[in-house]
Amino acid sequence: MDNQDKMSGEEASQQRDQLVKRLLQSTMGTFDIFTIYIGDRLGFYRALADNGWLTPHELASHTRTHERYVREWLEQQTVVGILEVEDPGIEAKSRRFRLPPAHAEVLVERDSLNYLAPLTQIVVGATYPLGSVLKAYRTGGGVSYGDYGVDMREGQAGMNRATFLRVLGTEWLPSISDIHARLQADPPARVADIGCGYGWSSIGIAQAYSKVIVDGYDLDEPSVKRARANAQEAGLSDRVRFHFRDASDPTLAGHYDLVTAFECIHDMSDPVAALRTMLSLAGETGAVLIMDERVGETFTAEEDELEAFMYGFSVLHCLPAGMAEQPSAQTGTVMRPKTLRRYAEDAGFCDVEILPIDNFFFRFYRLKAVCPAEQQN
Repeated sequence: MDNQDKMSGEEASQQRDQLVKRLLQSTMGTFDIFTIYIGDRLGFYRALADNGWLTPHELASHTRTHERYVREWLEQQTVVGILEVEDPGIEAKSRRFRLPPAHAEVLVERDSLNYLAPLTQIVVGATYPLGSVLKAYRTGGGVSYGDYGVDMREGQAGMNRATFLRVLGTEWLPSISDIHARLQADPPARVADIGCGYGWSSIGIAQAYSKVIVDGYDLDEPSVKRARANAQEAGLSDRVRFHFRDASDPTLAGHYDLVTAFECIHDMSDPVAALRTMLSLAGETGAVLIMDERVGETFTAEEDELEAFMYGFSVLHCLPAGMAEQPSAQTGTVMRPKTLRRYAEDAGFCDVEILPIDNFFFRFYRLKAVCPAEQQN
């Protein structure tokens, strides 16, 4: 007889009620995500941040939207605590609403490390091809990254943008002394950024280190186009170049002083091949740096918010996208350190070091092609 059979009627009722409560709360949270998405995409938050207190008519005029829909959205956002209303007792069309400054940082200020509006785009993107995800679960197939649409691309880029521009080159890389020194030195260091997406990691490195030359590689053509535009807007097109191509070209071997892959190895159908390419690009003298999700060392049944967060993305997006090409390593978002170590060893690296960089979401790995004993020989 298992524990469920031994459970008393009262305990079973409490367990049932807890699940009922959780599902209701999750439904409200889901509505929050999608209504925040509406406010972000239609420019409601930006208009409120720029203009202060607004009536439904005024907000509709600023954003060229329909007043009745705007009024419903304003009231919903106020009820859930995102907006404030000046006088709830007056006639509905005359009420004035505002976005509190503290909330504006989260929903409008894209340069803030607390900016989270793109997270709603990721969720919308992750659920966009849900029918295809269901089919993949039945057949063992996958869902291509492109099928998740522009919201997935923009959401991922938007979530990492401020961190890559403000932290990558000012805190993370400077904490690795030899890499930091090489990026500052002559002749100018060359960096290969694998899976660069919209290019913010490449741009962040170039902004922090005025001599380096960065090549970003990605196999998603729309992302590469946006990355090129972002580099041009940043005034870095002369030192940051983006390539819609596979970086495994043997003519590139040994060309780079630093090879990076930020939050993308777990998405790859063949991570070992990707790491083998990174090893080739770096040669024996270049450094290889991986940033991926900071999941637990092992699976446990304990409730863990970060682990649950990562599994959610894996179930809906990362695992299906990683299985779109076969054969697949079938990694998923929850790539534990021992899994990356195995991939790295299979790719030809002799050691994997977990770096002492403290971050809530990410873990940093340095992959070594030559071990100390080999260097002595």
